[in-house]
Amino acid sequence: MEILNDAHICKSAHSHMNYVMFKKDNLPLGIMLGLLTPVVGFFLCYLLMFLPKLHIGLGEFFRLLASNRQMIPKIISICLLANGLVFYLYTRQRKDITAKGIFLVTMLYAITILLLKLIHG
Repeated sequence: MEILNDAHICKSAHSHMNYVMFKKDNLPLGIMLGLLTPVVGFFLCYLLMFLPKLHIGLGEFFRLLASNRQMIPKIISICLLANGLVFYLYTRQRKDITAKGIFLVTMLYAITILLLKLIHG
């Protein structure tokens, strides 16, 4: 029984530590969120917009993007909407340093979109 309680305490402490990490106000957290949120947005975009209409697997979706490169900047732009939401949430909580990291990465994504549009039209 004691081992079970120790495992529960350890799991609870780990969950609390993860929660506290997202409550911090620091630049590395903002950069991490800025990089990962569009990836989550990409998979949500695939699941909500493409899978129901085209009924294709993720691998086929990647091949579709590779063959239709004009779609890539559009998809990235849609995925950046998720960054806008996370940026808004952190600015509302006055986590300005974290929000700066999110904004920095969002601008790097925006530059990437512009370069892709210039290269692929």
